[in-house]
Amino acid sequence: MDRDYSLRQKLPPEVLVGGNAVWSRYRQYPVFGRQWLLGRSLLFCGVIAVVAAFIGAGVGVAVQDLAIALKVAATQFVAFSLMATLGPALATAVRHRAWPVAWERKAVVIAVLAGMVLSFFVDRVASSYIDQLVRPELAAAGLSSKPPVLSPVMKAIGLAINIAALVVIYGLFGGGLALRAYFSEHRRWEDHHHLRELSALEDRVHEADLRLGVLQAQVEPHFLFNTLASVRALVRQDPAQAEATLDALVAFLRATIPKLRDDRGLHATLGQQLDIATSYLALMQVRMGGRLAYTVQADDALRALPFPPSLLITLVENAIKHGIEPRPGPGRIEVAAVVEGEQLCVRVIDDGAGLQPGLSTGVGLANVREQLAARYGAQADFALSPRSDGRGVCAGIRVPLRSQA
Repeated sequence: MDRDYSLRQKLPPEVLVGGNAVWSRYRQYPVFGRQWLLGRSLLFCGVIAVVAAFIGAGVGVAVQDLAIALKVAATQFVAFSLMATLGPALATAVRHRAWPVAWERKAVVIAVLAGMVLSFFVDRVASSYIDQLVRPELAAAGLSSKPPVLSPVMKAIGLAINIAALVVIYGLFGGGLALRAYFSEHRRWEDHHHLRELSALEDRVHEADLRLGVLQAQVEPHFLFNTLASVRALVRQDPAQAEATLDALVAFLRATIPKLRDDRGLHATLGQQLDIATSYLALMQVRMGGRLAYTVQADDALRALPFPPSLLITLVENAIKHGIEPRPGPGRIEVAAVVEGEQLCVRVIDDGAGLQPGLSTGVGLANVREQLAARYGAQADFALSPRSDGRGVCAGIRVPLRSQA
């Protein structure tokens, strides 16, 4: 995940957890950020000051010495404050180094663990100092500070209590909970980042669908007009040919119009696009007096795969217009769909006039490239190349099998 936020700014609502109460507002900032550390330290030190005051008061009552009581309270306050903030402070220093995320995570864990180790030594020093202060006063008052002799069972219970206390004081209190919050925040940032990427992708696909809708609404009317003009000319000369042309035109319109209206092509499949291309080729075969031959091949399993609308028919129209029509004599177009690795490959091959200058930069093919880029980014491509025998052109579209729009 790339760093796309500042440690000084409040967390966005999608990442923020809690932090509405007065005492927890520091959670509104990134964990181990300066604002977070300052707010947490003020909260913890406030609570520690109250606890230290009670401890000092208790010692003062026991030893009947106000100066010692104040020293004990101050020592406890300083020790507990350091124990609560050493690990988080070291982790904050690490995080503000702006290292790569993988390095930062490891360094933050090490920093918190180092803070816990330092906290242990702070606790030992503070406890020793308080013991030196209190022991003479307790001895003078006839109170023994030596620990009582315990049975093995009581020693085991005492050890377990001490270990639990160490876990709470050095682990949770000393930065363990903050470390858990740090990794939880990272997961929420990653989820937020992925949701934003998904939203951006959906916006791109939606925009592409809108452009496709405009393209579909702007299908060149001269095709329909020319077909009807051909029918009119054939009515007197060859009524059977005119009837066949009309039948082919009706079949093409039946195959095309419902799919152009189908939710802007959001649910278009390869089978639908192949059917449109087949009906178009059948119509052009009739119009061209039978000099066009064609084949459309695809396994049944592939026909159900999603495939962007309008792209295949654009390649077929391009093959007719620039390949078959300019070249006299019979022509052939082959449409085939196959799976190659993790991609669905659809090719339109003709044996027409060949690759002419400027053909690959036409508006129709430019739109094909634009739609593929908008839907799939670098995962799809379009290629236009001459056939190996030098006769005709091969136009191919590759789209991913697993992330299709």
